[in-house]
Amino acid sequence: MKIAVTYDNGEIFQHFGKTEQFKLYDIENGKVVASEVVGTNGSGHGALAGFLAEHQVQVLICGGIGGGAQNALAQAGIKLFGGCSGNADQAVEALLEGQLNYDADVKCSHHDHE
Repeated sequence: MKIAVTYDNGEIFQHFGKTEQFKLYDIENGKVVASEVVGTNGSGHGALAGFLAEHQVQVLICGGIGGGAQNALAQAGIKLFGGCSGNADQAVEALLEGQLNYDADVKCSHHDHE
């Protein structure tokens, strides 16, 4: 399995559509076996779902995310854990342990998507 986290200086970046980096984690047998930070090369909002799909990501951990991006992720088959904050590595460990605090009804709070 591959998990992506919106990433900024070790922390979960809080605006999915403006993410400049993701930290990607390769998971085998419930453990992180490798990780790398990758730049988005200026991709934003809806294009980021395609970027993640190209990197074979199955799970995304992020902060705020708008409805359009949520739909794009769902269409790409990527499971979303939004509304998260704090240390990226700790969030992945919490997810693997079934202890991640996330918001199933997360919305982007930076601008209106209605």
